Amino acid sequence: GSLPKWVVNKSSQFLAPKAMKRMYKACLKYPDWKQKHDPHFKPWLFPEQSRLPALALSELSLQHADSLENIDESSLAESKEDRGEGSDEDSLT
Repeated sequence: GSLPKWVVNKSSQFLAPKAMKRMYKACLKYPDWKQKHDPHFKPWLFPEQSRLPALALSELSLQHADSLENIDESSLAESKEDRGEGSDEDSLT
């Protein structure tokens, strides 16, 4: 659904600056953290370091945004792994 304009405006006034301050503080600590946690592992610079399985280009397909609006997922069941830990839905059951 869509959010009322006043909700978006209030959240951008209070939540966004708070989130940015937290991100800024985390970014300041990142160089020290990275030195302690596998400092030479940089798959964003060196793709050969990636631990993710490679996908064959033949398995990929191009999708246009207008086709994504017509995806019907109503028959799919959602598992706890899909929702993540601490989901609001977990507290309802």
